[in-house]
Amino acid sequence: MGLYRIYIDEAGNHDLTHADDPNQRFLSLTGVILESRHTLEVVQPEMDQIKREFFQSDPDTPIIFHRKEMVNRVPPFHALRDPQTEQAFNGRLLTCLARWDYRAITVVIDKKAHRDQYQMWHYHPYHYCLAVLLERFVLHLHYGSNRGDVMVESRGRIEDEKLKDSYRRLYRNGTDKIAVERWQERVTSEELKIKPKSANITGLQLADLVAHPSRREILIENQLISDDRQVFGDQINAILRQSKYLRNRQTGEIRGYGKKLLP
Repeated sequence: MGLYRIYIDEAGNHDLTHADDPNQRFLSLTGVILESRHTLEVVQPEMDQIKREFFQSDPDTPIIFHRKEMVNRVPPFHALRDPQTEQAFNGRLLTCLARWDYRAITVVIDKKAHRDQYQMWHYHPYHYCLAVLLERFVLHLHYGSNRGDVMVESRGRIEDEKLKDSYRRLYRNGTDKIAVERWQERVTSEELKIKPKSANITGLQLADLVAHPSRREILIENQLISDDRQVFGDQINAILRQSKYLRNRQTGEIRGYGKKLLP
């Protein structure tokens, strides 16, 4: 029996107030599932090595991978302004993303469609995505006869408390699709682990790196956005499709398993 943790990253705005705004219409949660020993012995030291090799840093101020800062090449990622450095870094990162052993799940919600479909019932978009994401995590643990827990990045004191309450309800009550007995058999704690970005959590940084590319691909596949640019994230998505997304165990299907669009 292995011990696993799913690290969850958010991309987009979670409130329904601006659901009609095309720039704020979609929210996604991406979870990456890592086995604890693999994280400790492989992913963490290799990610730290990449940071040391490409980015100078104060020894008391750790480098923390954050996709938005990296794309904009702002310090401490200003070394990426050099095309040769950027090419070398991208190659190293893609190699690691392909070699590391993890499974990815992305759940995207169209908040406008959610609001319009459920006029009398507006399940909080973030919590709705979280429930659907964790159902897949629990089933993954069950089919592998493993156990695990859940970590998210802090979103602020009030939001964190609401999220902890929502998570406890899932653990204590289960869902329509996952009975509480199975939930509690496979998940090790009713307490959600929440860490700030400054904590330098390897799994949260991995989730951050793949979350936006995965979200973008799902929106394009479902014709919810039009974007024919060729970007670095396309290469990340190719790796996810090849071997990282959660799949149907019989058919290998990704849609509905590693990729899920709501409502």
